[in-house]
Amino acid sequence: MKISVIITLKKDVLDPQGKVIHKTLDGMGFDNIIEVRQGKYFEIDTKETDNEKAKAKVEEMCKKLLANLVIENYKIIDPK
Repeated sequence: MKISVIITLKKDVLDPQGKVIHKTLDGMGFDNIIEVRQGKYFEIDTKETDNEKAKAKVEEMCKKLLANLVIENYKIIDPK
């Protein structure tokens, strides 16, 4: 079962990489962009067949390793 996770910086955390991307896009002529914030995307393929158990394991992974909970939020996307 594949489960996707999106990790983003919390709104009050500065995003210097997002600012660089925004400035670069502006220099390329994409001047109608208000803000760019970058993040991380993971696809985790697990042997677990039970959806709730798989999501619980991925949640544990996020809390223990994948996300820095002080500055990042995470969202687990239900498998289709």
